[in-house]
Amino acid sequence: MKKIGLTVLAAFLGGAVAIGSYKLLERNTDGYTLEEKQNMMFANNPVKISSAGSVDFVQAAAAVSPAVVHIKTTYGNKSTGNEGGNSIDDFFDFFGGGGRRSQIPRAASGSGVILTADGYIVTNNHVVDNAEKIEVVLSNRRKVMAKVIGKDANTDLALIKVDVSGLPFVKMGNSDNVQIGEWVLAVGFPLDLQTTVTAGIVSAKARNIGILNRESQQPLTREEYEEYQRTGKRPDRQPNQAIESYIQTDAAINPGNSGGALVNANGELIGINAAIASETGRNEGYGFAIPVNLAKKILEDFKQYGVVKRGYIGVTFTALDADNAEKLGTKEINGLYVNEVLENGAAAAAGIKQGDIIKKVNGVEIYDSPDLQEKIGRMRPGDKVSLTLLTNGGASKNVSVVLKPESKVALASAKSNEAATGTTINKLGATFAPATAAQKAKYGVANGVVVTSVAPGKLFDYWDVSAGFLITKVNGKPVNSSTDIEKALPSSPTGKTIISGVNDNGTFTFSFN
Repeated sequence: MKKIGLTVLAAFLGGAVAIGSYKLLERNTDGYTLEEKQNMMFANNPVKISSAGSVDFVQAAAAVSPAVVHIKTTYGNKSTGNEGGNSIDDFFDFFGGGGRRSQIPRAASGSGVILTADGYIVTNNHVVDNAEKIEVVLSNRRKVMAKVIGKDANTDLALIKVDVSGLPFVKMGNSDNVQIGEWVLAVGFPLDLQTTVTAGIVSAKARNIGILNRESQQPLTREEYEEYQRTGKRPDRQPNQAIESYIQTDAAINPGNSGGALVNANGELIGINAAIASETGRNEGYGFAIPVNLAKKILEDFKQYGVVKRGYIGVTFTALDADNAEKLGTKEINGLYVNEVLENGAAAAAGIKQGDIIKKVNGVEIYDSPDLQEKIGRMRPGDKVSLTLLTNGGASKNVSVVLKPESKVALASAKSNEAATGTTINKLGATFAPATAAQKAKYGVANGVVVTSVAPGKLFDYWDVSAGFLITKVNGKPVNSSTDIEKALPSSPTGKTIISGVNDNGTFTFSFN
């Protein structure tokens, strides 16, 4: 009996210490990161089972739902652009309840996920961007006002804060461990309904749907094209720095789910719901969520600095597949082909050359641009990243790259892109890479630059110039790089630009004003 009494007393004291420690931590954790705060709170309740969890979603839904909030925003009477939209607007749509992003509504709604007991909430940038008032409706239906800690259009993430303590919150998981076919739950406030939970599976990972750089990909309006024809100057659109590497799911999600939780069957947050693929603006099968491992870094930047601290490698590249490999004259069909190495960038300092192929990042094989962008997006200036390359000569080598900050690389990148590829995008609507020896031998030419991509609705697209076309001369001058194209473009004495080149159908010359 005495032993039992001592055991009960020990258990009681242990519980009291745990509760006291929790309360102490809750009051004194402002200097910790969001993830460290979570680790402290979950230390006494570790999850031991796999991320796939159980097929019974009751516990996961019960754990997550109280920590997913309804966000209501109000705006002034202003518009962000063309109200007409276009086909891509109809297909890829953000979840904001106020309709298309092209028209800022007077009022809209979305969702958010509470990350800490003291009121840090993650949501989408497009849910709160330009809002004059942000109201958060908690699970107990209490309404509180929120302030923006930080927001970023390039990842569509925002961190907001409410002045409330003791809130329920969702544990952040590890999106790298997410598996295709794994069960997931989407939790949010679709169509202005109360908390809604739907289930589905992970359909794909590292999806790039082009929604964040939609503005930079828009075709010219009639007025813009006429202005370009008259002055030769294209609209001033910022270089795209968007990071898209979405988790794709078939869990039913709809407008209003923006910023809501995508969780695994254990109730761990693996993604922030951000977009749907739909022709009607309602669920038609697929939704897209920002991986939580990318979100962790962005949110910590918001908390510490108020802005995102980005590190840059300093290259432009083309993702390889069978078609691109043939156009670029390489046998490799996986990896990222380096088109340009930016002067004074991190890649240049590490010895990366044009024509190298990036095969792995920190030992993990990559296949497409989202694989690289997300991993680099988790890093800050000064961080080291290990890249495995296949060199232009066919040798494999590992290089360590120290990422450079935006102040030193981003502006240089934009300037270099303007000189090397960006200006050609602005004037011609295309990106380029120097022709390889094999490509020049194939067409029997001594020099040339290969078109690697063509922007829809722009000049090269208008003239039916497709990727793979090899440009040999611009205004009569031989070209071997995009810089050569840039220098040759304004050199015509007649005011017309004349481009000569070759593809599988023969030799072509065309001109335009």
